[in-house]
Amino acid sequence: MTGLLISSSPRPVGRKQINHEQMPARFPEGTLGRIDAVLADKEKRADFVREAVERELDRREKAARKPGK
Repeated sequence: MTGLLISSSPRPVGRKQINHEQMPARFPEGTLGRIDAVLADKEKRADFVREAVERELDRREKAARKPGK
């Protein structure tokens, strides 16, 4: 099959993909309500969870690099 040229632009069109991996998660009852209660104006729940996971990973990776562990 021959390639179909739609655009002469060398770069992809559209939004940059920011979420390369997905993982559904279940939370104990009431957790999502607690998250919603502390979200800033126009902040998205997914952004909150993503940032919390990144902070926890950074914390654990830093702790694992400390001598004696």
